[in-house]
Amino acid sequence: MTKTPIQPVGDRVLLKKLDKPERTAGGIYLPETKEELLEGEVVALGSGRILQDGKRVEFEYKVGDRVLYKKYAGTDLLIGEVKYVILGQDDIVAKYI
Repeated sequence: MTKTPIQPVGDRVLLKKLDKPERTAGGIYLPETKEELLEGEVVALGSGRILQDGKRVEFEYKVGDRVLYKKYAGTDLLIGEVKYVILGQDDIVAKYI
């Protein structure tokens, strides 16, 4: 697992971006779609969302899970040569099982 100097807070999640291929094995360029979902690996989790009654909501995923998130969500980070994105847990739309 990759260690980073960044620890998300609250209901934030730090993802390592997973690159999509720009072209097929045969050399055909793949077009980008407008409503594209991006893929990432969960690297770190915040402490979770706190409800009005004081209870903490657990995350539905854990460090190491591969997830899909909204294209324009979060803030991109570059730490060393590794690309990350930090975003709210509501911006993650699915996880691989």
